[in-house]
Amino acid sequence: MDFFFLTIIVIITVIGPLLVPNDPYTANMAERLASPSLTYPFGTDHMGRCIFSRLVIGSQATLGITALVIATVILIGIPIGLVSGYIGGRFDSFVMRIADGLLALPEFILAIAIAGFLGPSLTNLMISVVLVKWISYTRVVRGIILSEREKEYVLAARVGGCPTWKIILRHLLPQIISPVLVLAALDIGKVILIISSLSYLGLGAQPPAPEWGAMLNDGRPYFQTIPQLMIYPGMAIFIVVLSCNLIGEGLRDRLDVKG
Repeated sequence: MDFFFLTIIVIITVIGPLLVPNDPYTANMAERLASPSLTYPFGTDHMGRCIFSRLVIGSQATLGITALVIATVILIGIPIGLVSGYIGGRFDSFVMRIADGLLALPEFILAIAIAGFLGPSLTNLMISVVLVKWISYTRVVRGIILSEREKEYVLAARVGGCPTWKIILRHLLPQIISPVLVLAALDIGKVILIISSLSYLGLGAQPPAPEWGAMLNDGRPYFQTIPQLMIYPGMAIFIVVLSCNLIGEGLRDRLDVKG
């Protein structure tokens, strides 16, 4: 069921522009805070914009940035973890000191600090989350490689004259695919929460761009009178995060990944 909900949301995100009945950016003050109708399935916000259209288009921003962040941290974290774990030495010490320094603060606090320093925008938001999240992938990969590099099949390849790059790519890289896949699945929900939270604080998407966290912020002043302005984007975030976490747990059990 969790996979079903996530699949539906991904399909809606991909074909979103074909589904929206109204322009999500156009304000119509004559229709502000309108009730749900055939024209506005979820009603309108304080600017008279269609909530349903903004939710659908906003999913492209929230999920699109999340996908880019996950892909980027994988492309950064895996190579650094492979090299750091297998070669070791000064490079490993340097990487681990950076990781330890960044881990001194909670991820969310560090992301807020970096996003605040860079300035509010979706690009800077993505950069701040990437700078926070690559550490976990590097540490997971490094830990696996430190264990695997002492096993007989790696020692045999090394004695046989196999180049370092070939040992890493042919023998060690396959060992980290399952753990990284599980970590990525579990991280999707965390990244969505960070992105939405930073946008809610005004450090991500800027008006009038539709984004789930920014929509929560827009609806905050009207929560007591028009609670659906926050309920709809909040439910969208909740469903996606819950689905991703359940899928990640399922992958962990199926792939028998410990951690």
